[in-house]
Amino acid sequence: MTAHLRATDRQPEVPGTELTPETVREHIDGVAAFLGGAANVVMQLSHPPVGYGVLESTVDSGKVTLHPLKRLRTTLTYLAVAWLGDEKDRESYREAINASHRPVHSNPDSPVKYNAFDPKLQLWVAACLYWGVDDLYQRMRGPMDPELAEQFYRYSIRLGTTLQMRPEMWPESREAFYRYWDENLAAKTIDEPVRRYFNDLIDLKMMPKPVQLLSGRFHRFTVTALLPQHLRDEMGMRWTARDERRFRFVLRSIAAVWTRMPVVIRLFPFNFYLADMRLRRRFRRPLV
Repeated sequence: MTAHLRATDRQPEVPGTELTPETVREHIDGVAAFLGGAANVVMQLSHPPVGYGVLESTVDSGKVTLHPLKRLRTTLTYLAVAWLGDEKDRESYREAINASHRPVHSNPDSPVKYNAFDPKLQLWVAACLYWGVDDLYQRMRGPMDPELAEQFYRYSIRLGTTLQMRPEMWPESREAFYRYWDENLAAKTIDEPVRRYFNDLIDLKMMPKPVQLLSGRFHRFTVTALLPQHLRDEMGMRWTARDERRFRFVLRSIAAVWTRMPVVIRLFPFNFYLADMRLRRRFRRPLV
């Protein structure tokens, strides 16, 4: 696990009961979505059935290469609903995602078999999301109190059960989770078609040229920083001790400001997208 930046920081009070959508807010940093989003996509799609499910998808409306802002909205809305939503929110968004997932399955010519409703694939995606959040939390705030860390981990089962992942599939503890993570991460490979897709995503090729020129280099730096070393190797990425020092400085600077913000600001953009989803549902607009 990644070493933290600020181990001496005061930790939030450990709740006496399990976390809820109301109490988990204290432990979620919306900035992590912007910092870690693309790196997390690489982690998720490094599992070939997930990667080819995206590459071969016929659902053009959900492709980041064609509709990057819409894809950003739907992805962040899913996280917002999973973290902060009530049961009605989760049911509504599950139904909407199910409709978009129905065409996503392998065909006879696909190099691997996949189906968007496969709970094992959803477990891997949920594991990537949790790992990314846990990693950035420790980098920015230092380690959680052990009891709180277990509560937060158990709460994170919602990242999978909001779709079709069965509760018993989620490893029973953080220790069991990291065994699952290490074993499965080591087996992941990235072939050339998926690597090309990742490089275009990392270099923001789906965005207007000025955005690529202004942000592409920093985006690649951040993605490389937040990938596990095994996936850096699979991508052919170079990462030095100097790079790590520079990235730690960037995170330290962000954390010094972000962690002192009021909760309503620290939750952005998740609180915004949860409110947006509820408005869309109320006025019968598409949720995805």
